[in-house]
Amino acid sequence: MIKTFVKVFLLLFLSLFLYGNIYFWTDENGTKHFSNTTAPLDEAVEELTESRAVLQKLTAVKNNHQVFKVLKVFDGDTIKVSGLDLIFKIRLVGIDSPEIGFKGQKSQPFSQKAKQYLAGLVDNKNITLKSYGIGGYNRQLAEVFIGNKNVNIAMVRAGLAEVYKGRRPKNLDFQAYITEESKARQSRKGMWIQKASYKSPKQWRKEHPRK
Repeated sequence: MIKTFVKVFLLLFLSLFLYGNIYFWTDENGTKHFSNTTAPLDEAVEELTESRAVLQKLTAVKNNHQVFKVLKVFDGDTIKVSGLDLIFKIRLVGIDSPEIGFKGQKSQPFSQKAKQYLAGLVDNKNITLKSYGIGGYNRQLAEVFIGNKNVNIAMVRAGLAEVYKGRRPKNLDFQAYITEESKARQSRKGMWIQKASYKSPKQWRKEHPRK
């Protein structure tokens, strides 16, 4: 009995710290629980990869108006948030901001301004999310809102992000994004002041791959 207990404990311990997985279970009252910190040994616990478990919680109807706290702004299109007893990264869906150099590599022009602008909008504030699945690096894709303000579109409107050129979620309405980008380009806002010397973040990543 003691050996079994130790074995289960070690498995849960390793899963948590090595793989970042999330545990979920239903208690005797029928209430579902999620945790990315620990799992009760007296419950029948199932295990999901962290990104899938987060997505499952984000898309639950009961969590449609869940408020999240922004903990960190990484760049002009990526943040870290807490909520639903979880901490995870959000990639602002539909946009692409100038790239900040990775581990000392050269940064793209306007990348720091994009980060600062996004931080001014959301850092340490409460937000709501509209989920669009999982993107690269297992980040959650989402539209970010402060009240009724769509932060993703605000980044495009400020000329500090372009409309994302890769695969787009089918259920995301891109027309507002395209319209705001066109306006920002015409008025030379933010990064669009570079005119012919402008490079898209996609092109910049291609020319400056992470080492």
